[in-house]
Amino acid sequence: MKKSGAEILVESLIREGVNVIFGIPGGAILPICDILYDSPIKSILHGHEQGAAHAADGYARATGKVGVCLATSGPGATNLVTGLATAYMDSIPMVAITGQVPTSMIGNDAFQEAPITEITKTITKHNYLVKNVEELAETLKAAFYIASTGRPGPVLIDIPKDVQIKETTFTYPEKIDLKGYKPVYQGHPRQIEKAVKLISTSKQPLIFIGGGVIISGAHKEIEQLAKKTNIPVASTLMGLGGFPGDNPLFLGMLGMHGTRPANYAIMESDLIIAIGVRFDDRATGKLDRFAPHAKIIHMDIDPTSIQKNVKVDIPIVGDIKNVLEHMLPLLKPPQIKPWLEKVKKWQREFPLTYPDDDILRPQYVVEKIYELTRGEAIISTEVGQNQMWAAQFYKYTHPRTFLTSGGLGTMGYGFPAAIGAQVAFPEKVVFDIAGDGSIQMNIQELKTAVAYKLPVKVAILNNSFLGMVRQWQELFYDRRYAMTDLSKNPDFVKIAEAYGAVGIRVEKKEDVVPALKKAMEIPKCVFMDFRVNPEENVFPMVPAGESLKQMIGGMA
Repeated sequence: MKKSGAEILVESLIREGVNVIFGIPGGAILPICDILYDSPIKSILHGHEQGAAHAADGYARATGKVGVCLATSGPGATNLVTGLATAYMDSIPMVAITGQVPTSMIGNDAFQEAPITEITKTITKHNYLVKNVEELAETLKAAFYIASTGRPGPVLIDIPKDVQIKETTFTYPEKIDLKGYKPVYQGHPRQIEKAVKLISTSKQPLIFIGGGVIISGAHKEIEQLAKKTNIPVASTLMGLGGFPGDNPLFLGMLGMHGTRPANYAIMESDLIIAIGVRFDDRATGKLDRFAPHAKIIHMDIDPTSIQKNVKVDIPIVGDIKNVLEHMLPLLKPPQIKPWLEKVKKWQREFPLTYPDDDILRPQYVVEKIYELTRGEAIISTEVGQNQMWAAQFYKYTHPRTFLTSGGLGTMGYGFPAAIGAQVAFPEKVVFDIAGDGSIQMNIQELKTAVAYKLPVKVAILNNSFLGMVRQWQELFYDRRYAMTDLSKNPDFVKIAEAYGAVGIRVEKKEDVVPALKKAMEIPKCVFMDFRVNPEENVFPMVPAGESLKQMIGGMA
């Protein structure tokens, strides 16, 4: 039997195990939407295509599966751009499907035409414009393979409307072989042996983990590595959850808003065992002063990430889980007792803290969310101060429970990402820790949460400012608060209620726990408006362009 392009696409998605797709329909994608209507794939209608892309991203981060989003041509496709760039920067497996004007009209400035493959060339792992229906099935197979293998990332497939309608014989390839794309999964044995020897003779080593640990599913191997060697562990923002946050060997997040123990340790270490990191500028601080005494072992599946930002002594290209499985039996624990005593002293002297008073502080809200959820919730964040407090004061003990835009720093990410996670895990508690600025960037997704009965809890840390920008203005621009005053914010409780969700306002510290308990008992989406201290700052902080030792502030 022959099938239309739309039927081939949907059948291919089913073959790839897709059970949910996030998006918004439109004229150029209607043939596909019509086939989806009778398919077993659940379609989630969003209020904005950016929300759909972030929801697919959140679904992918929470599950490890490929997230799928869909949009029409022109503005529908261009509205996906921020979501694609967000996923690309953080190596998230996604497939975005866009409709396009008929092939005969491409390049003629037709209604709702946009060259989306050209627009997204640098923010996708790969993209396709499918002009022949006979190539559609193989393109789908290739897209999912590329998105989910090696260093994952988003792939876009642009399908003209006539290709969706045309028919051909449907055969779905069992395997795909792409010339020039051969990810390396096994680390070189000689490099692994060199690394083992260097670890065994080190005196002040540090395990430095990033998002690649979570992508690889190597969290158990990291635990075994730390346990066998007794080496302390620090994490990037993206690596949180890759090692238990309550383990005594965990020093916390390093970098611009990292803990003092983590930053001091990496700056004084003689060996950095870097696993699934890319040495981002927010993690390293001033590069020419970064870890001046350390040799570096760098393990990553992406060879382009190694030697990109810092000089590496022992590069190991391969899947982290495989590399560590090979390495662990060979390791001999280094003799590092004095180093451990120094690190423990830092942990005692420089804990993350804030004033214990009657003021409603955002750190307190995050701590109480952690305590009440027992660390078992999925936490998404927006971007800014709320993101940093969520990273500092919630202990992540499992991978894929912290969803945040790390590389791109996308405001408006957290709420739709939480929706995607809640779709994936309807039985789990999902919180979006938000700022009053960020939450308004995709607040229309309240409609989505209510329509699909998704009980996402949103904790808005409302300080009536674009908080992180205001903090920089306070510290470096003489408190000249240009374009950061949000004192004319809307009533978030009324907005939630207008959409059919539940709104709760909290203005006193003693009301935080009762409000959180109430929200968690309500089987609906809940917006909690916490009126926190307006000029609260995220500390410690490394000023831009300084080394990780140049931290300011110990508490707010």
